[in-house]
Amino acid sequence: MPVVPDSVLEETARRFALLGDPTRLRIVSVLHECGACSVGEVAAAAGVSVGNASQHLGRLLLGGIVGRRRAGKSVRYRIVEESIEQLCTIVCASVQERARVLGTTSQAS
Repeated sequence: MPVVPDSVLEETARRFALLGDPTRLRIVSVLHECGACSVGEVAAAAGVSVGNASQHLGRLLLGGIVGRRRAGKSVRYRIVEESIEQLCTIVCASVQERARVLGTTSQAS
């Protein structure tokens, strides 16, 4: 496997840090489910305030994870980074499998 350039590693670390926040992951999950949502819809579905959702969406927007478009008087957010769904599927499956194995192991003890 070739050595990955430092600039790519740094950008990868920024992407993981951006996704390392539970609220932002919840927002990504909400956007995955709804396709395109307003800040208010995201906030309600994620269980956070509109201001909090707006701040997190801003970070996801700057990080290239989500995009936004104006629809009349409202702004709709959607996932634009195509790899996010695959990444979340892989990581969530791994976490669920680890929980299953640890649950089985602790019950067998």
